[in-house]
Amino acid sequence: MGIIVNFVRRFINESVKIGQMGIETALRQLRTALEGSSARLVAVSKTFPAQDILTAYEAGQRIFGESTAQELNEKYLALPKNIEWHFIGHLQSNKVKYIAPYVHLIHAVDSFKLLQTIDKEAAKNGRVIDVLLQLDIADEETKFGLSEAEIIDIIGNPSFPELHHVRICGLMGIATQTEDELKIEGEFIALQRFFLRLQNTVFSDRPYFKEISMGMSHDYLLALKYGASLVRVGSLIFGRR
Repeated sequence: MGIIVNFVRRFINESVKIGQMGIETALRQLRTALEGSSARLVAVSKTFPAQDILTAYEAGQRIFGESTAQELNEKYLALPKNIEWHFIGHLQSNKVKYIAPYVHLIHAVDSFKLLQTIDKEAAKNGRVIDVLLQLDIADEETKFGLSEAEIIDIIGNPSFPELHHVRICGLMGIATQTEDELKIEGEFIALQRFFLRLQNTVFSDRPYFKEISMGMSHDYLLALKYGASLVRVGSLIFGRR
């Protein structure tokens, strides 16, 4: 078992003590781990109460990730308005309208239909919404996401140039839930390589195409090694769900 995975496992085991240790201390440890990289921390706050988010906010955290529109809306209304809300779950087209007025980044776009809906709802709100396309990198049937060929098809769709209120800023991926470090590493490498391919070709004149969202509590250190610009961490901050 690799050194990185063993370190993360110890860190996850410690997360059960976060109730005593405190969210502020957990965030400080994560910021130390992120030093030397340009990656930003998305604190995954789904299912946790608004008070926990406020505690993290008062400790300096500003980016939070939610995975359902209803929960996100409730927290948006209850919490400071300078929070940067990221939608990190599977988003249904009929839910886009509820988050379109304020969402900062949608991580998991997995169809052209969803992209069109986001564009339509963004236009209604006079906004351009940033999104990431989700590349399916995991060896799990339960994961959502697009193949490389499907992403190329979306970008090449004749209607793609008509989408003026949505901006593709990069890719997102979720690795296989496994203790096999080499497998996770291979999936992150595949995501990075495809990202660089797109960045150097179809998005070469679009400097905003710069985001790789990958890595969670159990594998974020590996993700940093392969160019993650956003890491999505929940249990190491807030404790076990």
